[in-house]
Amino acid sequence: MNKYQSAMLNTGAVLVPGLLSVLLLSGGPLLAADAPAADPRELPYYMVPIGPDAAEAYWAPDSRHLIAQTRDPRAIKTLTGGNGALTYVFSDDGKDIWAVNDRGQDACSFFFPDSKRIVWTSTRDNMDMPVGNWSDSDDYPQGGELYVSDWRGKNIRRMTNNKYYEAEVSVSPDGKWLTFGRQIDGNMDIWVMNADTGEEFQVTRTDEWQEGAPFFMPDNEHIIFRAWKRSDYKKIKPTPMTIFTIRKDGTEWRRHTYDAGMNWHPTPAPDGRHYVYVKALTPSNWEIYLGDLAGGEPRRLTYYDKLDMLAHISPDGKKMNWGRAVGEGFMGNIRTHVMDISSLNLGKENYVPFDPDWGEAMPASAP
Repeated sequence: MNKYQSAMLNTGAVLVPGLLSVLLLSGGPLLAADAPAADPRELPYYMVPIGPDAAEAYWAPDSRHLIAQTRDPRAIKTLTGGNGALTYVFSDDGKDIWAVNDRGQDACSFFFPDSKRIVWTSTRDNMDMPVGNWSDSDDYPQGGELYVSDWRGKNIRRMTNNKYYEAEVSVSPDGKWLTFGRQIDGNMDIWVMNADTGEEFQVTRTDEWQEGAPFFMPDNEHIIFRAWKRSDYKKIKPTPMTIFTIRKDGTEWRRHTYDAGMNWHPTPAPDGRHYVYVKALTPSNWEIYLGDLAGGEPRRLTYYDKLDMLAHISPDGKKMNWGRAVGEGFMGNIRTHVMDISSLNLGKENYVPFDPDWGEAMPASAP
């Protein structure tokens, strides 16, 4: 996840283990009737009926369960004294929910395709380090390490041990690779790790571009990601971001958005050609769009006058989840929503091999 995000993701619902406790402490789940009225231009959707806020969620191989971080009183407090976030798994009908981790503060997480393992980011073993701010790359929490476990958070294997900021992790469709963002001396780059051996290598090597939120394309070789320029950060709001793809060996770095606005958090569709992402239409109106790596105008999927963000398409290509602020203000009460996108034909049955000529080649010296 762009750590421009985690602190703004969840806005304070109290969460403890067990669905019953969640519902009691949160005053009950928000039901569809409590959500803002749907815009007729949107495809059918519903809000996942769980008590806690959850914004950045990713689908399991079963296209039913989701993994996300959400507020938990056991987590390290934020800089403002609120509850930090820990990793949870829940079903999209709200019937299943459980905690994966019980301490530290957590960032992004992802499922392996074997339906047995997950990978997640946490400061659980570096709780003595400064809390930091997930929303400010000048003060990212150091000591965020990567962990692999089963779905219940058992059989934990620590994958990194360096006390850097490491997060924004995802898994290749074949389960062989992890890709993630690592910040060293204030500079963000994309890395890849062999999920079995732990051997890792650096993909991007830039100073001006700050790359993050990497996701493997269905071919297991190319990665889609977003990046901003250091020279723009904190000078233009929201921060301008560009969507790119790159081969995992650092070659074939290509650009796919060309405007000067914020194009954030691209995640690929199973068809190998499309992706969903966040576009800021104004500083207070962020929407979800469907992009095409082969070119052409993107399709707008959400129509809401506040915050829509962090979309991900299910492995079967039929559903898209995203976070929508349903409470007061721009970021109030961000909840996971699920949209029926089966009519868009984005499933793997429509798979198109990755074309290295898609997009615009970046200068050879850029990576």
